[in-house]
Amino acid sequence: MKKTNAARILDRLKISYELIEYEVDESDLSAVHLAATAGVPIEKVFKTLVLEGDKNGNFVCIIPGGEEIDLKKAAVASANKKVALIHMKDLEPLTGYIRGGCSPLGMKKNFPVYIDEAAFNQNFIYISAGIRGMQIKLSPADLMMACKANKTKITQED
Repeated sequence: MKKTNAARILDRLKISYELIEYEVDESDLSAVHLAATAGVPIEKVFKTLVLEGDKNGNFVCIIPGGEEIDLKKAAVASANKKVALIHMKDLEPLTGYIRGGCSPLGMKKNFPVYIDEAAFNQNFIYISAGIRGMQIKLSPADLMMACKANKTKITQED
């Protein structure tokens, strides 16, 4: 199994993790589909979103795969007035990652990272390893440390 930049960062930090491979469906890159394909509960699969704020530039949010980001909460967390998801065409030039393979670890720049507090209800979570078809299984606390992330509530209420 090929090591990704995200995995090498965790190795360097001496953080324990597991790499999980799964079959990629190019027509459905959603976290819900990934969870079903990989046979893992959706509440343990987290997606990485890149946003842009009007005051503080780009930042990263890690939220449960089955949830939607609350842009107002993300704006408050990141000290912006307004935020928006970046355009897909900007993802790779900005982060070095493609849609469906965007990891919060190992982006071209170290952007501020916000992890939804729901992650901390799980013993471990899955995040992208930085390529389609591979996830990293690790503890939320270890991810928070590796990304120097802030814990906050950034998903929509039901």
